[in-house]
Amino acid sequence: MSYVKTVPALTRAGVDINVRRLNTLSNRRAQSTVASTQADQDVTNRESYSSRKSRNASSSPKISIDFDLTQEAYKSKDNLELLRSLVVFKLCSYDLLVDKNKELMDISKFLLGKKAFEQFMKMTFYGQFVAGEDHKSIKSLIQKNRAFGVGSVLDYSVEEDLTQEDAVTKEMDSCVSATEKEGMSKDHREKQYKTHRRGGVTGDRTYFYSDEAKCDQHMETFLKCIKASGGSSVDGFSAIKMTALGRPQFLLQFSEVLVKWKRFFSFLAAQQGRDGMEALEQRLELQPLQEFMTTLGATGDFHGWFTGEKQGSGTIDRLDWNSLIDDRIKISDLLVVPNLETGQLEPLLSKFTEEEEKQMKRMLQRLDVLANHAEEHSVRLMVDAEQTYFQPAISTLTVEMQRIYNRVKPVIFNTYQCYLKEAYDIVTMDVELSRREGWFFGAKLVRGAYMYQERSRAEEIGYEDPINPDYETTNMMYHKCLDYILDEIVLNRNANVMVASHNEDTVKHTLRRMNELGLTPTENKVYFGQLLGMCDQISFPLGQAGFPVYKYVPYGPVNEVIPYLSRRAQENRGFMKGSQRERELLWKELKRRLASGQVFYRPQPEPGL
Repeated sequence: MSYVKTVPALTRAGVDINVRRLNTLSNRRAQSTVASTQADQDVTNRESYSSRKSRNASSSPKISIDFDLTQEAYKSKDNLELLRSLVVFKLCSYDLLVDKNKELMDISKFLLGKKAFEQFMKMTFYGQFVAGEDHKSIKSLIQKNRAFGVGSVLDYSVEEDLTQEDAVTKEMDSCVSATEKEGMSKDHREKQYKTHRRGGVTGDRTYFYSDEAKCDQHMETFLKCIKASGGSSVDGFSAIKMTALGRPQFLLQFSEVLVKWKRFFSFLAAQQGRDGMEALEQRLELQPLQEFMTTLGATGDFHGWFTGEKQGSGTIDRLDWNSLIDDRIKISDLLVVPNLETGQLEPLLSKFTEEEEKQMKRMLQRLDVLANHAEEHSVRLMVDAEQTYFQPAISTLTVEMQRIYNRVKPVIFNTYQCYLKEAYDIVTMDVELSRREGWFFGAKLVRGAYMYQERSRAEEIGYEDPINPDYETTNMMYHKCLDYILDEIVLNRNANVMVASHNEDTVKHTLRRMNELGLTPTENKVYFGQLLGMCDQISFPLGQAGFPVYKYVPYGPVNEVIPYLSRRAQENRGFMKGSQRERELLWKELKRRLASGQVFYRPQPEPGL
């Protein structure tokens, strides 16, 4: 992924970013120009890595966790909670119930009435997967989990309950610029980043744009969530979705620009015989590059793309590509793409309205307000991943926030979807950028939540499927990305990762690698995360063994969280169908309690947890 220089642009856009923090970033171009020196140092560091790894591994105690010990896994649950889990997991294993969950809940609400329906949901699905209705009602659950060694990632999970047609209409309105609506745009757009009535930018969206006032409401909700997280524990996380903070048109267009700049670099690398290499290994020689661009007819300020320092070093890599794009006064000036025929920069669209400029600025301002608030309340802000046509922009803007806020400790965490074919390149590029510039890299690794939607959209519209071909390939990608970050933790101690996975093999792989590398739980560099109501047999033994482990804790009013529950049922259908092992463990523990006379078992945390 290439990096447009967004921080100067954000500042000129009127985003209230602390000047002190920006001063720490003012030398980043100079830091980038010594990339070759840094690379040499990295080689030296890597050469001593094996000896350090061996020393750490031999001096650290080995930790082994048995995930079959049900008494430890479920000591935080009473018998009614175990029964509810058994019933809910069994119901979620039926395809018909999952496929028709929305219709079935609507029928239940009609037959039972609002009050009885809400009570039924609290006894079943809502009670299993949602913590409560507001930040006050969830406090007891958060504190109970904390008493058993498990922290929380708070997520206000209210979603709009829209028909498919309503969703399409809202998406078309919010992702199409005024220029495109009027048919005045030069067609630089690609299929993946256009809206379509069928196979369009719709589907499993959490937030749909209504107006700027609604985005302000979302920001206020996130602020309350951050405050609640800070008030509930000293080490909490709060999750946000960037599509809630503004009109997604900007994210869509900015993503397309970033992807085109990345492809432009790859195109130029191919001209120098460097195609097919991993992202960090690709470097362009400047002299042949300038000669090639001249043959394309490049004129104007092309030579101004390259700083004197870069010309002196003779080569640039993918991260140096950041310095090739001028600082821009207007946000819309970021949305330019290279023309391979002329070598010139051209706007993605012929013009942006004044209101569209303001909408773009407001999104960035809201993001900065949230980051400031998280830092002030000692809460780590986790930016969720979304669909691929928004994700390049979301990831890039998140990295820019990391550059500002992660100078002293990891405050901002980015989310990486390992079902993407390019996941490893994205992770390694971001780690390398953090290493060069000296800030804390914070990552949440997930497999990904939008596979079915992404595949069907790619097939219907006609672009390359961005998703790995099968689950096993995704597993390999997950472990490859994870291993790279774990190695970076040992090498520089500035990386942090949350292993957000319900896969027991992945958790065991992480523990095994931590033992090999000599990484201990108390260092708080490696976290684990699972959804509330799922995989307690993984979460609680980890927490009781001293590992930093977190439950992703959704909350919100019953009727307003139903769309969230419906989406989660679809996203986790594969896991739910394969939850036989968890059901067996739940039965085992329930029978053990009944046989030992623990009919009225009450959870009692051990002292010191």
